[in-house]
Formats: sequence, C-alpha cells, structure tokens
Amino acid sequence: MSFSTDPVVSVKDASIFQENQTILSDVNFEIEKGELVFMVGRTGSGKSSLLKTLYADLSLRLGEISIAGYDINKMKKKDVPMLRRKLGIIFQDFQLFDDRTVAENLFFVMKATGWKDRAKMKKRLAEVLIQVGLGSVDGKMPHQLSGGEQQRVVIARALLNEPVLLVADEPTGNLDPEVSDGIFKLFLEINKSGTAILMATHDHTIIGNYPGRVLKCEAGKIKDSNLEQFELNS
Repeated sequence: MSFSTDPVVSVKDASIFQENQTILSDVNFEIEKGELVFMVGRTGSGKSSLLKTLYADLSLRLGEISIAGYDINKMKKKDVPMLRRKLGIIFQDFQLFDDRTVAENLFFVMKATGWKDRAKMKKRLAEVLIQVGLGSVDGKMPHQLSGGEQQRVVIARALLNEPVLLVADEPTGNLDPEVSDGIFKLFLEINKSGTAILMATHDHTIIGNYPGRVLKCEAGKIKDSNLEQFELNS
C-alpha cells in the first residue's frame, strides 16, 4: 500500500491566515512518519496559527494540506473529529478539567472519540499513564499535581488513540528548565516508538541539547533547516 510511505504531513503552497490577515504564505514542507521536527519563530510569527490550521481549528483558504491521510482543504466539518483521533494535540496551558480527576479527564476524551468498552478504556488509561511515568495519579485532581506532572497527564491524554502525529504548542513553556528537560526526554521516547512529533518551542536550549530538523517562521515565510542554514535567534 502506498499509504505506508506517504508523509504524515504534506503542505503545498499554503497560506496561513488569522482572520483576514495573511500570517504565512508559500508554505511548503513535509514531515515523514516517525520524524521529530521543531518549529521556532518570534511571538506572532505564525507558529500557533500554522499548528491550528494543521488540526483544522483554523480554516485553510489557499493551498493544500494533507495530514494523517486527510486533505484539510477538502475536509467537511463532520470529519474533523476523525482527523483529531489520529493526532495528539498538546498545549502549553494544559487545558485539563480542574473539577475532574486525572482518570475522569482521560475518560472524557475517550468517550468523545468513540470508546465504549469500559474494560478496554481502563486498560488504555493505565497504559498511557505508565508510559508517561505516572502510574498512580489516576484518582488525583489536577491541582494536586505539579506543573510537570500535569503536562505528563496532557501527554498521556494525547496518546490515548495512538496518534500518528503529536502536535505540541510550547509544551515546556510554563515549566522550569529541569522539568522541561524531563518532559522533552519523554517526547523523545514517544518519538522512538514511531510517532512523528511537530513541536513549536521558544526553548532553544532544548534544540541545542537535542539537535534536529527545524522549521522557522520568519517574515511571513517558513525556512527549513533541511534546505538552508539560518540562525535560531535572528
């Protein structure tokens, strides 16, 4: 099947908008299965808008984007939940329900994405919490956890449906450097298991410690370290 060799993300001649303003234009890049890619750029350069377009939170008006087998430009609204089952989305601000336990937070996502068998749900819950190093927090409330632990719960939530791609928007932005490094090592483990990762970050220390491919949003364009050299901080 040709499907097995297709890139997990393919962006062709895309323009990214915020309301009626073009933020990025002539965007072209691909991300292969199992690849880890950093995205950098100053605040307001278009990183978050591009990520939101990839997971169909912002509409694509110009160009073509294929992600996890879905054509964003041809997608109907009713298909968006199907796309998001193939993606894991991780935010800087956690977005956990404060009035529900860790288990209830994860069960909520499972029910919303079509899980029905309670035994299978409990088994998957235990698997993802162990995977992120949090085997015994399922009964705790988010406020009882440290920032690093909350972010691990968010990562566990993103892994529930065994995504082909994790989209992470500043996942270490609210964490101190030591905790950030631990969280990033967890991303590396997930990546080694075959999940592609696209991570927007301001944390150039992480990129320095774990060099990899970088996409840079700058002056309305995307630069790709696979194609050209550039300064991260310029």
